[in-house]
Amino acid sequence: MKTGGIIAIVVVVLLLMAGCGGCSKYNSLVTQNNNVKNKWANVEAQYQRRSDLIGNLVATVKGAANFEQSTLTKVTEARARATSVQINADNLTPEKLKEYQDAQANLNGAFSTFSRLLVSNENYPTLKATQNFSDLQVEIAGTENRIAVARKDFNDAVNDYNNAVQYFPGNIVAGLTGFHEKASFTADADAQHAPKVDFGDSTK
Repeated sequence: MKTGGIIAIVVVVLLLMAGCGGCSKYNSLVTQNNNVKNKWANVEAQYQRRSDLIGNLVATVKGAANFEQSTLTKVTEARARATSVQINADNLTPEKLKEYQDAQANLNGAFSTFSRLLVSNENYPTLKATQNFSDLQVEIAGTENRIAVARKDFNDAVNDYNNAVQYFPGNIVAGLTGFHEKASFTADADAQHAPKVDFGDSTK
């Protein structure tokens, strides 16, 4: 076989290997991107669960206690804003994620004020006897843990995805096929303080 023929065969083999490698890398990026979307959906589901529970708790307090109306209004408004901020999982930019995070932090602050005032409310003993109220406070506390886990899982998925997008030769495939880095959650200024949901006797 002539040298030119051998070179041509080698070139074809290399191109086929490169093509297979590129396809494999592309499929890997698709899988990781879909995993990020799935983890993000879990985050949204947990935040929505908390929002629903807080809404139910506010409704319970309205019916069982003579509570400060302005505080209820603030919680209701913060809840509405938190649920109105939506992010497309395909466009998880730092700016959009910060907007989402700020809305959730605003709800955290409003709910913390709500729960502190509820502890000192004179009608609280009556409210404490309401089974629905007791169930809600337990559910909200559990949801905070679920949110923390969902956010960690999401950040882990984003980290793996971003590494795949940045590392060679994945960065070449990513650049050619439209895969871009995604933002992850950062710690809130008061992230170590989850909304207080312990409505125990404040006189103890």
